[in-house]
Amino acid sequence: MSKAPTKLPEDHFVNEAPFDPKAIEQLTPEQEAVYLAPQTKLMWWKFKKHRLAVFCGIFLLLMYVMAAFAEFLAPYNLEAKNSKYIYAPPQSIHVFHEGEFVGPFVYDYKKELDLKTFQRVYAEDTSKIIPLRFFCSGDEYHFWGMIPSDNHLMCADINKPVYLLGSDRLGRDLLSRIIYGARISLTIGLIGIMISFVLGIVIGGLAGYYGGWVDLVVQRLIEVIQSLPTLPLWLVLAAIMPANWSPILIYFGITVILGLIDWTGLARAVRSKLLALREEDYVLAARLMGASPARIIGLHLVPGFMSHLIASATITIPTMILGETALSFLGLGLRSPTVSWGVLLNEAQNINVVAITPWLILPVVPVILVILAFNFFGDGLRDAADPYG
Repeated sequence: MSKAPTKLPEDHFVNEAPFDPKAIEQLTPEQEAVYLAPQTKLMWWKFKKHRLAVFCGIFLLLMYVMAAFAEFLAPYNLEAKNSKYIYAPPQSIHVFHEGEFVGPFVYDYKKELDLKTFQRVYAEDTSKIIPLRFFCSGDEYHFWGMIPSDNHLMCADINKPVYLLGSDRLGRDLLSRIIYGARISLTIGLIGIMISFVLGIVIGGLAGYYGGWVDLVVQRLIEVIQSLPTLPLWLVLAAIMPANWSPILIYFGITVILGLIDWTGLARAVRSKLLALREEDYVLAARLMGASPARIIGLHLVPGFMSHLIASATITIPTMILGETALSFLGLGLRSPTVSWGVLLNEAQNINVVAITPWLILPVVPVILVILAFNFFGDGLRDAADPYG
């Protein structure tokens, strides 16, 4: 039998030249800034690349600023009405009159009565102009119900009608009421999502961390809630609220209802994530060091899927806005004198009214824009929450 040839040892090269630190490849300042940047800065850099998400974020910020300063931005007070201009159509802004520049203004209304339909017919009276004034004194109000003032961003001369989006059945400015309604419609999603997130993270976290009978009970509870039809469930819960409640109590009641219904999807997502993450080594290390379950879930497990929570939040907020709008549109949610976009759309239930006065459905425009903005903004935040993905 022939023996296998012995393998000779390979030569080992040793560089005997002195060590030169300058010979090592050096990082450029840009590369060093990236490698040493904290997590928040990496998230911001990646979020800025999502142009549509940045634009939607700016739009949402402006909408919430508008809601915060509704009294100042609205041309008229919330309940200011003029019975002479019922169902007045929207006016367009002009800057030139008879070929001359006169600044922003609107033309006055010319009213006629249609003897066949007994309806008021409005037309532009091009012989009368109504100049628009900015940063002026107008209807008195209490800012956030506390600070008296009469300053407005835009207003017209006293007793002169300026309805850029038309008026309703009582002669109230629709633009002012849409601006006031943003305060309710936009904040109801933020408050509702707090309730939904607390329930979803706590209940879903306990089910995913402990498993066993706790997980079994939570899953059966979620299945029971999700099996109920959403709209009839809204109707039943809204009907429970007493009719003699104040608008503020009804507002918080609707918020709690929306939060109690929308936590199930988030709870299941948290449960599935925790079932996978609870077996990681860092969780075992934290448990051996004596960390409590609340600390392990809050400080070690939940940050591991923060991007999913951000995406869920941006989806849940428009869902709650739609829920409030649907309930108020059906007359089972918020009611007058409280003003929200759903309450304003309640006046557009009659198809005859919509056919004659189509501007009454304009409150649906901010609802659509806000929901789309939240969805695109959530996409950008979800991608930015995982900058290494």
